[in-house]
Amino acid sequence: MEANFVTDKVNMMVEGRVATIEINRPESLNAMDVDVIKGLVSNLKEISESDEVDLVVLTGKGRAFSSGGDIKTMLSNSDEGEFSPVMDSISELIVTLYSMPKLTISAVSGAAAGLGFSLALATDYILADQSSKLAMNFIGIGLIPDGGAHFFLEKKLGETKAKQLIWDGKMMSADEAFALGLIQEVAEGDIQEALHKRIEDWLSRPVQAMIKTKKILAEKNRPQLLKILELEKQGQGKMRKTQDHQEGIRAFLEKRKPHFIGR
Repeated sequence: MEANFVTDKVNMMVEGRVATIEINRPESLNAMDVDVIKGLVSNLKEISESDEVDLVVLTGKGRAFSSGGDIKTMLSNSDEGEFSPVMDSISELIVTLYSMPKLTISAVSGAAAGLGFSLALATDYILADQSSKLAMNFIGIGLIPDGGAHFFLEKKLGETKAKQLIWDGKMMSADEAFALGLIQEVAEGDIQEALHKRIEDWLSRPVQAMIKTKKILAEKNRPQLLKILELEKQGQGKMRKTQDHQEGIRAFLEKRKPHFIGR
């Protein structure tokens, strides 16, 4: 991965001890293509090395946090030689975000779906707008979750509930996600006010002690996360070759219900 990958699809702003990293593809509801993934990794690594920043906010420009992986990218990356590097970049993004020595918050407005939801789950705290929608909806196009979603969902829900959520793939309201323990807060009013309040609260605490706890748990869990990411890469490679995935993509593009045959 390039140390300083430059793209206008990701914006970063630093104000005092807080860095805000924004996915900047509002026209596609911040769908994540290769440039977005690499841009996020580059910015997160840069912030990780800064002694001035203690807190990182992840957000999306416009009406959505992120609608997930870019479907057009999936279609163009039918070549296996292109698929593997993309999955490796996703793994690098998730491991970097999960283990970085900063406190991280996802500020979710609109949709956080598929890989977009996985990205949010890799942060320490998810604050969602009242009207936001969250979904682990890979199943709708015949795929399995990636971005470490199996790891995060199993940690938060337990194995049985994680499987059910993945298999259902349904869209959840912020309140439903909160009730399950998938997110930490639903903004009662304006999300920016709620975000400011959360940031002020954390910055008034002994942040280095909070970060040390995060690092201990991240280091303990790192081998399992890496294993899950590798299994997701292998599994996704197999799912991409299924008839159900091809049908799921066609149905998505044609805006109709897919007809799956279990093959």
